[in-house]
Amino acid sequence: MPSTLQFESTLTDRYQTTVPETVRHVLRLGKRDKIHYVIQPDGAVLMTRFAPSEDDPLVGNFLEFLAQDMKKHPDHIQMIDVGLANRIRSLVGHIEVDLDAPLPADGE
Repeated sequence: MPSTLQFESTLTDRYQTTVPETVRHVLRLGKRDKIHYVIQPDGAVLMTRFAPSEDDPLVGNFLEFLAQDMKKHPDHIQMIDVGLANRIRSLVGHIEVDLDAPLPADGE
């Protein structure tokens, strides 16, 4: 049976802490990554690396790729042309979207 590794850290006066190096390595955490916590009924807390889209890992990987690419090549970032922005607005400006509304069962 494998042994369980245990680590601890200290809270600062502002309730901040440093995630121990081994834990960062196991969770593949980097600077600015998010951490997901699950509080279990017995009071135990499960800490995992937050995945932007747990339903579709491709979306999360793609968004991570975009973020890294923008950091590496900020000179490639361009504003949307005013004409294109107006065209987009004319096509979808009248459509109301509730991003918090659940998707229908059929996915449409």
